[in-house]
Amino acid sequence: MDRCIVLVDAGYLLGAAASLLAGEPSRSRITVDHPALIQGLRERAESDTERPLLRIYWFDGAPDRVPQPEHRRLRVMPRVTVRLGALTRSDGRWAQKGVDAAMHAELTELARNRACSDIVLVTGDGDLLPGMMAAKEHGVAVHLWAVQAADGDYNQSEDLVAEADERRVLDRAWITKAVRAKELGGVCAPQPVPRPEIAAILSAPLPESAHARSPERAADEQQEHSAAPAEQNGEQERVPAAKGVPTPKDLAALRAPGAQPAPHPANATLRWSSDKGWVDRPGVVAEPPEIASMPTLAQLTSAEQRWADREEDITTVGGDPYEVGQVFSRRWMERLPEPAQVQKLSTMYPRIPHRIDGELLRYAARFGLLAHKDDQIDEHDRYAIRAGFWREIDVRTTAEHAPAGE
Repeated sequence: MDRCIVLVDAGYLLGAAASLLAGEPSRSRITVDHPALIQGLRERAESDTERPLLRIYWFDGAPDRVPQPEHRRLRVMPRVTVRLGALTRSDGRWAQKGVDAAMHAELTELARNRACSDIVLVTGDGDLLPGMMAAKEHGVAVHLWAVQAADGDYNQSEDLVAEADERRVLDRAWITKAVRAKELGGVCAPQPVPRPEIAAILSAPLPESAHARSPERAADEQQEHSAAPAEQNGEQERVPAAKGVPTPKDLAALRAPGAQPAPHPANATLRWSSDKGWVDRPGVVAEPPEIASMPTLAQLTSAEQRWADREEDITTVGGDPYEVGQVFSRRWMERLPEPAQVQKLSTMYPRIPHRIDGELLRYAARFGLLAHKDDQIDEHDRYAIRAGFWREIDVRTTAEHAPAGE
């Protein structure tokens, strides 16, 4: 068959691109325009081999072989087939398992079945040498592509380079058409405008129960315990440590900025989400009923909308934490039956109601933000997700309050 096929080791291609552009092989340091990258691979393969493209095989690793957002976007592109190996953690580092074996099997099977006349390999792993030799024995021309090394040295197996029929280097100019290094500092989108009530909340006096003990009271307590130490099971009772830094529980108990703090009602509860459902914790002030009862996005979404959302997530949403928060917030506001609820929610800034916040983070987890992070979204990403959520709230509330004609 006079056509070409491209086999891409994504770990090599994107890792080497990250080393070249960001100085380290971590793929989290780069942003990839996958449609542009696939189009570039296709055009380059057809130009080098002078054959039409049959298919691009994209080999990558994923935790438990579960497709990540980039894999879901890639596998719906024309002429692209995604093959996933496992991604495992060993000695604190992530490693692909099964990717080389899958590439080797695909390479030899395509050559044996004479599915093409030319095969392009984008890899640097010497484990593919037997597969390359077998393909050549079946009459297939093997083209080996390398990514320009950051230090000008080789980043491929020497034996693999020697055995290839044709060799090419994807240089910086070619790579930067579809890949760019992320800016240091993290969030790509601008931060929301600071709001003065945050400083007011943090500077407001704590409830009486949260105040640190005065020096006189601390001295009295120390004298009391020195004179008559309490004994329990033969051990001296410990004196509680002074509490001088407000906790989230303390801040939740405060009224609006400028108001005097009120003591905790005896029967107040705060509802927390957990793996076992909702848990009521007594002794702290609950969210206002109109806030706590706000519907979640899942409750507002029909089956048809759920399918449309999934399609948008796969084809449009890039997976940047800030963008994910914006998308979730936009959908939620558009489907609220009472637009006035957005205004009520804006008074809660910067705290997102627990039910909605939990759903927001679960939604963000679909975009691979848990991958490579011990199944937790790190603090910076959580901040970016919530910042994106509040940014959309600010846009909506600002537009509703803008004078007519502006």
